[in-house]
Amino acid sequence: MSLIGKKVSDFKVKAFHNGEFIDVTREDLKGKWSVFVFYPADFTFVCPTELGDLADNYDKFKEIGCEVYSVSTDSHFVHKAWHDASDTIKKIKYPMLADPTGKLSRDFDVYIEEDGMALRGSFVINPDGEIVSYEVNATNIGREASELLRKVQAAQFVRDHDGEVCPAKWRPGEKTLKPSLNLVGKI
Repeated sequence: MSLIGKKVSDFKVKAFHNGEFIDVTREDLKGKWSVFVFYPADFTFVCPTELGDLADNYDKFKEIGCEVYSVSTDSHFVHKAWHDASDTIKKIKYPMLADPTGKLSRDFDVYIEEDGMALRGSFVINPDGEIVSYEVNATNIGREASELLRKVQAAQFVRDHDGEVCPAKWRPGEKTLKPSLNLVGKI
C-alpha cells in the first residue's frame, strides 16, 4: 500500500538541535514543508555522508521554506555524542530526531524489526501534513540531497500550479507540462 497522501500520525520525540535537547511533534510540521530522512544508525559509514550532504544543502531547503529532520532509532544522547565526535556531523543545523522505540520508523514503514533500525527512507511532507513523495533504499545505498531538494521544489510547484506537472530532471524556472488530449503521444 502506498504512503502517498497519508497524513503523518501524531508523534512526540526528543531531538538534538543546535546544542540542545528539544521535543518535536506533528504540530511542528503544520503549515510548512518538511523532509524526514530516516537512516540506520549513528556512528556508521554511509549515514554521515548523507547527513553531511544534507547539512551542506540545508540553507537551500530553508530558502524554499522546508525543514529537514533526520531520524534514527538512536537516542537524542547518542545524536549529541556523534555531533561532538564527528566533524561531518558538527555541520548539522537541522533537528536530529530520536526514535529509540521505533514508533516513528514503523509509522513511515521503514522499520527493520530484526535489526531495530530504519531503512534509508526520504519523505517529502506538504504543509497539510501529507506525504507527497518518498523513496526507500536498502541500508547500503546512499542518497543525494540535491535530488531530494528537487523533489521538494517540484512538489511545491505542482501544489501552487494546478493542472501542471513537472517532467524528469525538472528544475525551478524550467518548462513544465500541462496534460491534455493534444499532448497524448507527442512527448
